[in-house]
Amino acid sequence: MPGRLTTHVLDTAQGRPAANMSIELWWLDAKNGSRTLLKTLRTNADGRTDAPLLVEDELRVGIYELVFAVGEYFSTQAIATGTPPFLDRVPVRFGIADATAHYHVPLLTSPWAYSTYRGS
Repeated sequence: MPGRLTTHVLDTAQGRPAANMSIELWWLDAKNGSRTLLKTLRTNADGRTDAPLLVEDELRVGIYELVFAVGEYFSTQAIATGTPPFLDRVPVRFGIADATAHYHVPLLTSPWAYSTYRGS
């Protein structure tokens, strides 16, 4: 199977997928420190994107960043959060060392905490 990048967001406060969360995917140039926005997507009802974030030749060795709009998402939920929210935009910076592999970057989040890992 060709290389690909996927994500999945789970709302741990409510015990369900985080549907309709905005996610930005950035490429970071290690040589000059610049950032390039590759795409902005929203999660579906299952907390996933409808298609992989990157596939095949789109996936390159290097540094990427996913920015999850956690504050915006929880502002639409029936959970009391503060203003400003404790968590707003959650960045997850990670490296791709093998462009032929599957990199899955899930986010488990509440208004007050998050965790991530490399899944499969």
